[in-house]
Amino acid sequence: MKRAFKLSGLCCANCASKMEREISKIKGVNSCCISIMTTRMTIEAENQSIDELCQKAFDIVLKYEPEISIKRVL
Repeated sequence: MKRAFKLSGLCCANCASKMEREISKIKGVNSCCISIMTTRMTIEAENQSIDELCQKAFDIVLKYEPEISIKRVL
């Protein structure tokens, strides 16, 4: 299952790269892609645990960029 989110306020490419790398290491996440140009994060993960995995991803995003607001788009 795939979910996409708008990361309003994301402006640091280095932070985006760190987030993407750390989120990709979460058990159950198949892939994570964060685009600095579109400020969009796409997560592909196992169906049964997608909501829990997305919450873990949000925690990682907010660890690097606490001012970002996250809104689901897909």
